Amino acid sequence: MKNKVLLTSAVTGAGDTMKKNPHVPVTPKEIAASAIESAKAGATVAHVHARDPQTGGISHDVDHYREIVDRIRESETDVIINITSGGGGDFIPSLSTPAAGGDGTDIQTPSERHAPVGELLPEMCTLDCGSTNFGDMIYMSPTEWLREQAELIQESGVKPELECFDTGHIRFANQLVQEGLIDGDPMYQFCLGIPWGAAADAETMMYMKNRIPENAHWSAFGIGRMQMPMASQSAMLGGNVRVGLEDNIYLSKGVPATNEQLVDKAVGMLRGLDLEPMSPQEAREYLNLRNPHGGK
Repeated sequence: MKNKVLLTSAVTGAGDTMKKNPHVPVTPKEIAASAIESAKAGATVAHVHARDPQTGGISHDVDHYREIVDRIRESETDVIINITSGGGGDFIPSLSTPAAGGDGTDIQTPSERHAPVGELLPEMCTLDCGSTNFGDMIYMSPTEWLREQAELIQESGVKPELECFDTGHIRFANQLVQEGLIDGDPMYQFCLGIPWGAAADAETMMYMKNRIPENAHWSAFGIGRMQMPMASQSAMLGGNVRVGLEDNIYLSKGVPATNEQLVDKAVGMLRGLDLEPMSPQEAREYLNLRNPHGGK
């Protein structure tokens, strides 16, 4: 795949971003449509979260994921679907209820986190490889829970994308590989700039890149204004690229973006480096993904 780059569009997250950008998709129909438009703009992969259609907040409802996946699969636009398996990890510290957490705490078991992946069998899913201070909350993924999730993903035949928000997450992701819980050549995603995880800079990216297995594939993204600089840095270092409204809601300062605009901007950046986004079929062969219609 010389001169080819896997380009992911992370179309929506769980953050309260709709008030700042009306283009953030919320309903299953909107999320699917945005994934399809991203693919038409050049995205190889659509990374999806589900939101509650009424509140816009995070949703763990498998039926919401099912509608998103069905709408994408029924469209005439080919794109690899990557579902999050990181929902239900939010712990909000509270002095009055320190053991249980405060308002907004949302913790799911490993099997609950895996449910949309296990039922819908996308080609890829994320696996967040550790706990971290995430702004003012704690994102919780204990190691034994992650081992259980990795086993469930392995049994499903879905390709995990190993999400690393800090350097210790690289170490644990490597441990999962060593323990045989990750099949084939592993795929890492370096998640940079989250307060208070790994910094969004070239030095940190290089550090993480240099500590993954030789046969590993990798990608990186930065949040906010660092989205395009980190995308460019990743591409120049031989990695893959992720953009999208989950990580950054602006096309330029003060200008709300759409997902397809961010993908188009990334495609232009890649072409300036003499690179092109992979087609979904090229990526399926590159990553040895399961057939979305069953089997390999």
